[in-house]
Amino acid sequence: MTPEDKILLERINEYADKVLKDFDPQKTRVSFQLEKLKPIMEEIAKEQGSTIEDIFIKYMDLASQVTADKETKFQNTIGNMTKYGDIHDAY
Repeated sequence: MTPEDKILLERINEYADKVLKDFDPQKTRVSFQLEKLKPIMEEIAKEQGSTIEDIFIKYMDLASQVTADKETKFQNTIGNMTKYGDIHDAY
């Protein structure tokens, strides 16, 4: 992830924390969440001479990358518990 990508992701996430703080993401429609994020994405698109669609796609790609990286780190930290006999030994 480039430094510019990190700034973009942090900027949108900070905005999301403010405008979506009172909403449960698991119970809130994605379309509603995206509508709430539209102003910051429009602002960034204007600054970069891009389209809101391009910013949205980039944001989703970066967010997916962060999620995948966190999952990989978690798996590497925890390891495969079945390998050590921690799971299924009781059966």
